[in-house]
Amino acid sequence: MRELQFREALREAMSEEMRRDEKIFLMGEEVAEYNGAYKVSQGMLDEFGAERVIDTPIAELGFAGIGVGAAMNGLRPIIEFMTFNFSLVAIDQVINSAAKMMSMSGGQFPMPIVFRGPTGNAGMLSSQHSQNFENWYANTPGLKVVVPSNPYDAKGLLKSSIRDNDPVIFMESELMYGDKGEVPEGEYLLPIGQAHIVKEGSDVTLVSFGKMMKVVNEAADELAKKGVNAEVIDLRSVRPLDYKTIVESVKKTNRLVVVEEAWPLASISADIAFNIQKDAFDYLDAPVKRVNSMDLPLPYAPTLIDAILPNVKRTLEAVDSVMYK
Repeated sequence: MRELQFREALREAMSEEMRRDEKIFLMGEEVAEYNGAYKVSQGMLDEFGAERVIDTPIAELGFAGIGVGAAMNGLRPIIEFMTFNFSLVAIDQVINSAAKMMSMSGGQFPMPIVFRGPTGNAGMLSSQHSQNFENWYANTPGLKVVVPSNPYDAKGLLKSSIRDNDPVIFMESELMYGDKGEVPEGEYLLPIGQAHIVKEGSDVTLVSFGKMMKVVNEAADELAKKGVNAEVIDLRSVRPLDYKTIVESVKKTNRLVVVEEAWPLASISADIAFNIQKDAFDYLDAPVKRVNSMDLPLPYAPTLIDAILPNVKRTLEAVDSVMYK
C-alpha cells in the first residue's frame, strides 16, 4: 500500500470531495496562491480555480461568518484556520451561529460546514499559539469535534466530515503534517464517533487522540518490554465520544490512563474519568489516572515545553501508579 504524508491525505480528501460535489469550496488565509500555510492545499487552486479555493484577509470572524452564510444557502464550505488559536476571533460565528442554527431554525437550515486547522503545541511558539481547544468546542451541543492521529484516519474522517450535515471542528497538528502512513488508493470513509482499538491488551487501558497518540504508542512499546500488555485506544473524535469502547476495555484490563495535551480542568480526560467511574466503577482496580499538560500557559523555551507537556515518562509513571508499582 502507498504511503502519504498527513498533509497529502488531507489534500486528497478535500480534492476528491470537491470533484464529487461542486458545492464544496475551501476558504482561508493563504490557502490558494501560497498553497496553504502548511502546504495542505498545494495545487488545489490550479485544479479548482479561485471561485472554489479562496484566499481571505486576516479576518477569521469575517470569513467564518461567510462560511456559515454559505452553508445556510446550500453550499458546503471548508473553512481553514491557520491555527485554532486564531479561531477565538471567530468563536462567535462557530458557537453562536454554526452550532445553533439547525436547532434555532427548527431544522430548516442544516449546517454542512467544516472548520479545520492545527491545534496545540507546535514547538517554540509560546503561549498564544500553543493552546488546545478540543474540550472547548466539544462542550458545545450542535458541533462534532474530530481529532485524527495519522494519515489514514485523517483522510477517511475528513471525507466523512465534509459530507456531514452538521458543523464539524476538524483538528490537526503542525507537528503531524509531515508524518507518513499507509493510505489506500480507493475511496473510503470512517464513521465519526467510533474509536479505534490500535492494540489489544489485558493489563491496562491507554486512551488518547490526535498527536498524543505518538506518546501513548511509544509508552505501550516500552511497557511491552517490561511485560505489561497495554490496550491502546485512539478516540478519533471527542464529540461524539465513544465511551462504550473505553468501558468494554476497562472491564477487561481494570485500569485506565488517559493522555491528553489540554489543561486538566474541564478536559476530555476529566469527562472520560467521570463516565468510567459511573459506568465501570465495579471493574476498576485503581483510580483513573490522567496525564495532561501542566496547568500553565505554555512557555517558549524547549526545556520548559518538554517539562509541561505530556510525555512517555509521565505516562509510564501513571501506569505504574494504577498498577501499584
